[in-house]
Amino acid sequence: MTPTDHHATSNERIYREIAGTLGLLADAVDFTAMRRYRSFPFDDHHAYLRHTEAVLRALDARGQHTSIALFDPEQYASYCARTGIDPDTRASRTRFTAELAATGPTVPYDGRPLAELLPDLLDETARQATWEYATHALARAGECATCGEDIGRAAFARACDLLLRILRSARPGAHHLVGSVTTPAETLLGVFRARSDATGLTEADEAAAVELATVLATGFATRSPGGLVMRTTTPGHDDRVQGWRLVDDGLAPLTAAQVFDAYCTDAVSGEPISPESGVDYCAPPDIDGIGPGTSGHTHH
Repeated sequence: MTPTDHHATSNERIYREIAGTLGLLADAVDFTAMRRYRSFPFDDHHAYLRHTEAVLRALDARGQHTSIALFDPEQYASYCARTGIDPDTRASRTRFTAELAATGPTVPYDGRPLAELLPDLLDETARQATWEYATHALARAGECATCGEDIGRAAFARACDLLLRILRSARPGAHHLVGSVTTPAETLLGVFRARSDATGLTEADEAAAVELATVLATGFATRSPGGLVMRTTTPGHDDRVQGWRLVDDGLAPLTAAQVFDAYCTDAVSGEPISPESGVDYCAPPDIDGIGPGTSGHTHH
């Protein structure tokens, strides 16, 4: 082997050690927006997606780890303006993608088709947007005018306490909780899964629990409308669905009829959805201390 051959082999080994991130133009609108740059080399979105998937498969076959981030043309243009770089170059697109890898949501490429990966990436992007908005809203909530307590911190503590009370009241099984809050800017959504047995919680996604508590806390702190639904699956029993609505700094239990209506109505069209068999839509049990205005006092 010549020194040149050895150098080439060493370079190839280094390349195989590099993990990369691909900035993906997931929809046709974003793809069209990028076509205004002369240096952007693609002119057909479907062909672009096919070639992208082929490259991802090839990298995966070579054992190279690749993650995928959503490439947003508006964010890209703002980034270029803020950093003073020319947006019409491949180097600028690469630099922006590296920024996405460091600060934005990504999902690892695991060999699945892009059509299957995209929902995961969109969910992760929505989760981060929710987290950023909610934490900002809590941080700027300020202090209570009557007691001086930090409203955001108190709302978060309240939300954590209520979630724990709800889980303790549930029968053993797998629990799926979904909370939503409608703010003037956007609708926030948090999803949390946990398992419990007769002794208490046995498994819980702590990061998701914090996200759900943050969503509920944002509703409390901003007095925004919202709700929480919990579905519990226990072997040998019908699934149990219970719900609450946000009222001031608490959660007011829904009646069985209200839970049924909430669960069996399409959120977009408002049309009724057929109820599932094997599901019990019921009012939650009485829980001491759960309800509006039970945290001691109401913040203003």
